[in-house]
Amino acid sequence: MQTFLLTFHVFLAFGMVALILMQHGKGADAGAAFGGGGGGGSSSVFGARGSANFLSRATAVLAILFFSTSLSLAYFASQKPNEKGLMEQQVISIPSGSSAKQQEVKKSESLQEVEKNKNLTTEDIPN
Repeated sequence: MQTFLLTFHVFLAFGMVALILMQHGKGADAGAAFGGGGGGGSSSVFGARGSANFLSRATAVLAILFFSTSLSLAYFASQKPNEKGLMEQQVISIPSGSSAKQQEVKKSESLQEVEKNKNLTTEDIPN
């Protein structure tokens, strides 16, 4: 679903760019409005533009769709994945031939040796 939405989002972006570039700019009429011909006057530059044509309506529809897909993609990105990370998936195996009890005994024996040896001084060590 997310891949389809992302692909649709990219196509909407390209479609909006194409439609915006095909539209006639408002600034192109400025030369005619200030005496460049046509006799439009300043009302054509500063006044109402008239009814919206097909390109501007299609751009508005694509902009609304682009906005909604952006929000949808943001929602999907904010959801925490249920998958475990690489470190959580690591399996800890006990070496074959030894049981967990034997491992615990070895661990406790080594701790006892550390406790015995921690009070030794240099005089207690044989030469």
